[in-house]
Amino acid sequence: MGKIIVVTSGKGGVGKTTSSASLATGLARRGKQVAVLDFDVGLRNLDLIMGCERRVVYDFVNVIQGEATLHQALIRDKRVENLFILPASQTKDKEALRMDGVEKILDELSSRFDFIICDSPAGIEHGALMAMHFADEAVVVTNPEVSSVRDSDRVLGLLQSKTRKAREGGNIREHLLLTRYDPERVSRGEMLSVADVEEILAIPLLGVIPESKSVLAASNSGEPVILDDASDAGQAYDDAVARLLGEDLPHRFLTPARKGFFARIFGG
Repeated sequence: MGKIIVVTSGKGGVGKTTSSASLATGLARRGKQVAVLDFDVGLRNLDLIMGCERRVVYDFVNVIQGEATLHQALIRDKRVENLFILPASQTKDKEALRMDGVEKILDELSSRFDFIICDSPAGIEHGALMAMHFADEAVVVTNPEVSSVRDSDRVLGLLQSKTRKAREGGNIREHLLLTRYDPERVSRGEMLSVADVEEILAIPLLGVIPESKSVLAASNSGEPVILDDASDAGQAYDDAVARLLGEDLPHRFLTPARKGFFARIFGG
């Protein structure tokens, strides 16, 4: 059976969809059969970041309502052949995500794929609860700021109380993914440090994704940033994928980059 991983957060704009796309792509590049699902009904951004928005014919809700089969709705990625995307609906209401329908789809995907990545909407409303309910593991995405970390702490409480595993007496394995990290700002006291966030949330650190212009550039071009092997953000996501698969790697991009001689002299 495949492993269901929800990518979630309490606050919007922290990089969940970017992270879902890169984690799914990274796992597929390592030979895993992967499906990534967009639970953000009404907005639908995953297909944009994956670069397949023009290929959407059927969506998640169409499958739940019996208007299409899962085979018809899944979109095969053009870059990594063992990666598939199930887009959300832009026109339906979030309540269209029925518990029995979501369970049936996830059961079918689990029989076919090694990993199912669930890209959750932000917060604690219906779509987010649906995305996390059947998860085996959770990647909690947060920025190094107090409000984002506080909201993530609320999400951890839901993972430990409102999910199927929790109600059956089990535990979801939780991972912390810290995004938009800027060591320069941390050194000036303008951001929380990695240690600060770890102390507050008290879950294992999966990865630290540095603030990088390459993330926006990749999103605008419809490519997961993990495919940009030259970017620090792409490398950081690749490290996170390796850790998700059990590898023990040191965390990079935690300290300010050293400036060259002339930059130090002239303030560049």
